[in-house]
Amino acid sequence: MGKNNEALKIGNRIEMFVDDYLIDTMNKASLRLNPPQRRECVLKMDKPWEGPGSGIYSVVFKDGDIYRMFYRATFPESEKDSSAGQGCAYAESSDGINWERPNLGIIEYKGQDTNMVFTGKNAHNFSPFIDRNPDCKEDEKYKAVAGHHVGGLMGYKSSDCLHWELIQDKPLFTKGAFDSHNLAFYDTNYNKYVCYSRYFDATDKTFDLSSGVRAIQHNYSDDFLNWSEPEPNTYDEKAPREHFYTNATIQCPGAEHIYLSFPMRFMHERHKIKEHKHVGISDNVMMTSRDGRHWNRFFLESWVKPGLDQRNWTDRNLIVAHGILEIGDEFSMFINENYRWDSSYIRRITVPKYRFASIYANRFGGTFTTKPIVFEGRSLYINYSTSAPGSVKVGIIDESGWPMSFYTPEDCDVIYGDELEKEVSWRGQSDLSHLYGKTIRFKFELIDADVFSLQIK
Repeated sequence: MGKNNEALKIGNRIEMFVDDYLIDTMNKASLRLNPPQRRECVLKMDKPWEGPGSGIYSVVFKDGDIYRMFYRATFPESEKDSSAGQGCAYAESSDGINWERPNLGIIEYKGQDTNMVFTGKNAHNFSPFIDRNPDCKEDEKYKAVAGHHVGGLMGYKSSDCLHWELIQDKPLFTKGAFDSHNLAFYDTNYNKYVCYSRYFDATDKTFDLSSGVRAIQHNYSDDFLNWSEPEPNTYDEKAPREHFYTNATIQCPGAEHIYLSFPMRFMHERHKIKEHKHVGISDNVMMTSRDGRHWNRFFLESWVKPGLDQRNWTDRNLIVAHGILEIGDEFSMFINENYRWDSSYIRRITVPKYRFASIYANRFGGTFTTKPIVFEGRSLYINYSTSAPGSVKVGIIDESGWPMSFYTPEDCDVIYGDELEKEVSWRGQSDLSHLYGKTIRFKFELIDADVFSLQIK
């Protein structure tokens, strides 16, 4: 057992089981991904200015009482992404579920008022965000990045999120390949702006693209104007090399010390639907990080699969929008489907709060033990789910490595059901305040059960 200064200090944070940060040992238990549930179609790309290439590179965030969404609109007259025939369209919602396209009086299309806020080649991937920097200027409350191919990533500002202007005449930086969804936000862990953008990694010769593998890079800025040199994201050594077309990187709401990323994974050589002229199919994956730089690839499977809809088995579908909305007990996110078809749309997907992944054991049972933790709180709470015959029990191990009397798994009041927050108790008592400041471990015994997160508070 480690000494106090070797133990993890997690305070009162929500710690999701999306990686092995808290895990010391597992026996007949394992980490598993929790895919989201497909919900309703929220926007069908059916306006005259929403051609076949519309509905991708979306952004969502809550701004006061309003939920805002931005997405790409391509004019039917021009099918090429490099043309000026595209715009950034805007939608809003009062509940994050039902979305409307307001006529904004900003941009017309063939004499008709529209919901577009921006047009031109940089509308290809215009990516706004609300600036959480406490020192942000009032007329720059909203910022955006946009760029195309290798010309550099431009910065924009707005006071109302609808009317945009360049923040400076030159690119923020030029190292990268920007014809994809690049994004920026104010990182509250570093107190800096961070940008996640695309580049081509030519170090892997197993791919037959002359420019290399589509990959993700990151860099930082104190003022949004002067940026460090981009550095490639790094991964575990055994992680496969795959084309990451986008990234959708975000700090998890309520657990901002954990970064989540949902890259669209592109298989450029596959052609499933032969009548569709564009080659390539795609899905997406979930990966996590504790520093926003090195990323864990514990989950190599799809987060959202194309499914039975054959129009999702074509190129550039299932791009995850940048942003997570907290709606009730769920996290709501958004993906595009049926891209380049006349039926293309944006769909909402949901995950119960903090249930992106779990530690799971089947009906035959399994256990896991945490690393040493400095206990700073009164009670232990878990986010869990079991089957009808399933169960969760928790024991406490003291600093010397011995089970604590009266706090063994056998003493634990059996937990079963499905709850986002359950206070753990032993023989009817949940108060652990006498352990404050002590180094302990938790031992979980699971039968057909998932534990998604824990919190000491």
